[in-house]
Amino acid sequence: MITVVIPTIGRPTLRATLAALAGVPVVVADDRPGPADPLEVPAGVRVVRSGGRGPAAARNAGWRAADTPWVAFLDDDVVPSPGWVDAVWKDLVDLPEDVAGSQGRIVVPLPAGRRPTDGERHTAGLAGADWPTADMAFRRAALERAGGFDERFPRAYREDSDLALRLLGAGYRLVKGARVTVHPVRDDGFWASVRFQRGNADDARMRRLHGPGWRAAIGGARGRLRRHAATTACAAAALTLGAARALTSGRGLGAAAVTAAAGWALMTGEFAWARIRPGPRTLPEVARMAATSVLIPPAACWHRLRGEWEVRR
Repeated sequence: MITVVIPTIGRPTLRATLAALAGVPVVVADDRPGPADPLEVPAGVRVVRSGGRGPAAARNAGWRAADTPWVAFLDDDVVPSPGWVDAVWKDLVDLPEDVAGSQGRIVVPLPAGRRPTDGERHTAGLAGADWPTADMAFRRAALERAGGFDERFPRAYREDSDLALRLLGAGYRLVKGARVTVHPVRDDGFWASVRFQRGNADDARMRRLHGPGWRAAIGGARGRLRRHAATTACAAAALTLGAARALTSGRGLGAAAVTAAAGWALMTGEFAWARIRPGPRTLPEVARMAATSVLIPPAACWHRLRGEWEVRR
């Protein structure tokens, strides 16, 4: 009845994911680009290659290799809870034909004894998200009707929401099941929050595909892009006016440059404090929030402009 599909780039966490799936067919979609050593998987686990084209393409390769009525997608860094195989069967077995998908319950264990960091809060957002493919099962017939995941989404971001909106628009329903999957928190590095701004390009595609109300349709909160744009504009104005002041010795230009720089400093400080306040406020965390809060606004604006250009091409 069910095949589990796991896209992977070869992370060591894949072993723990596979260890929890005894008794159900599994397809691992190896999305590593170029030649690579074979993945170490248990006997009976099928491996398909997707050529490093991103998780959307990897999931498509996986579900098209399956022949069961349902396909359950898991990420390669989650750990299905004990009894998950029986629980997913119970979630799916009696669903009516108009239900295209069933969402598992994601649990993100946070450290005890201290407030979570910015990165930990980012991962914890999965616990309240709708339709994350960290644990999401779809009816194979519905995937065929929708054409699967849109491979123009190159990252693990928004490709699941896009598919869900297309299925809902086709008249299907999506429901929540009782099975539980644990998503551990991992350290993605000092600059991870700056790298995550690439997702703004995917937001541009979501707006293009689903209209300006797409964020409300997926239950998402309004982002900070407008404030990031204002912060970036102040920084650009301060640099431009300061350079013009140096070249022309205009007194008015100098005052305007100072005003723009003050605006940039105030908005950057507000953004940094909004990220520091709910966290543990340790010295490493404060340093990371201060440094990345300077870079995030221009990075977000750049990737959104890049995304708007790409979807209009």
